[in-house]
Amino acid sequence: MKHTSYLSLVLAMSLAACEQRASPPAAGEDTPPAAAPKLAAADDGERTYQQVCKACHETGVINAPKVGDAAAWAKLLAEGQAIVTAHGWVGVRGMPPRGGRADLSLEDFARATAWMARSAGGDWQNPDAPMLAAIRAEEAKRVEALRARP
Repeated sequence: MKHTSYLSLVLAMSLAACEQRASPPAAGEDTPPAAAPKLAAADDGERTYQQVCKACHETGVINAPKVGDAAAWAKLLAEGQAIVTAHGWVGVRGMPPRGGRADLSLEDFARATAWMARSAGGDWQNPDAPMLAAIRAEEAKRVEALRARP
């Protein structure tokens, strides 16, 4: 029975990832504002976590660091907010770009990432303009590195 549940979960995640591009988004590329309504400015990231991230980060499926798990997040916290957010935004390991939701804005994604980091004991703040710029710079580096792979 456990095997069947795992296969169902993997199938559901695969279907959700099918909506994503085969290649990472171009650096600086974001969804047009008309296609991606922003969440309320007061959102601390939990709302996006509940809507987009929870399916994987609550259960730890495909080694996603569980929300609230300080040990699982320790290495990520040490890497830094801009790097971790940019890599997740582009897609990393088993995680599809934008957490599998093509209409998600970078700011909302970054808030959710910061919220998860805070749940694990990190002190990451919601992104301000300088942090968003740092994330974009890391995104460009990551996209270039992925394109350079054989």
